[in-house]
Amino acid sequence: MMTVTQLHTGHVGLNVTDLDRSLRFYREVFGFEHLGGSGEDTEPGHRYARLGRDGRLVLTLWQQAADAHQRDLAGLHHLAFEVDSVEAVKEVEWSLKERGARFQYDGIVPHGPSRTSGGIFFEDPDGTRLEVYTPAIDGAAEPPVASAPTCGFF
Repeated sequence: MMTVTQLHTGHVGLNVTDLDRSLRFYREVFGFEHLGGSGEDTEPGHRYARLGRDGRLVLTLWQQAADAHQRDLAGLHHLAFEVDSVEAVKEVEWSLKERGARFQYDGIVPHGPSRTSGGIFFEDPDGTRLEVYTPAIDGAAEPPVASAPTCGFF
């Protein structure tokens, strides 16, 4: 077996029902740059967009889903983005509230009992579960799920 000395996530690909709507959402909420795609570059009817930060690919959106995300099927559970402060989490939360996003919990919640990390949990326009968290919150709030990590069953 080969030993991998360094391994990190390269990028994530999400299926979406409406590329233009999802492209707008991810650019406005997360400030992603549009790195290319979104045309029918390969075959008619095949649309996609590459999104990133500082020229680095983070997310690719593929318009090939017929219906919204179904959490009872195998596949992506949720996608989490780490930010460096509670203020940054609150900034994203405010932006999402302006857009009428659906939240799982009210406000910033810890990942679990006695955990110092936490964030917000919400859905994109297709119902894909998302999280924005920071490793350092004040820990004053109780986790909404005592028996498992907050990000586990939402």
